[in-house]
Amino acid sequence: MILEQISVFVENRAGAVADITQTLAEADIDIKALTLADTGDFGVLRLIVDAPKKALAVLKLAGSVASLTPVVVTSMGNEPGSVAKIARALADAGVSLEYIYAFVAREAGSAYAVIRVENAEAGDAVLLKAGYGEDFKL
Repeated sequence: MILEQISVFVENRAGAVADITQTLAEADIDIKALTLADTGDFGVLRLIVDAPKKALAVLKLAGSVASLTPVVVTSMGNEPGSVAKIARALADAGVSLEYIYAFVAREAGSAYAVIRVENAEAGDAVLLKAGYGEDFKL
């Protein structure tokens, strides 16, 4: 399934992530998954939330530099090799993987991957054809 991910540039300073996540909490936006990548002077906080357009507006109003990016979210097994199988399915179809992060849901055995590829529609189609599900619920 294709979802909109929020990407936020974050200063490398104590409290920066706390400020951003507090802003979202005060707007009653639920964070479902996140990852933070450090690039030296700043980081990129990537989030899957229940209301991406609202989150974008709230963050921009608070002075953050943020954008929406289409990503593919798919279910996968919660076992060794699951990410490798997804990466292989994309590679075999010629779909270049830009980045991926994964998380385990509360339900036993439920794991998901958030995948950024150049063409989200193509990536989603490849994974559906390979048998990966779209059962992620916001």
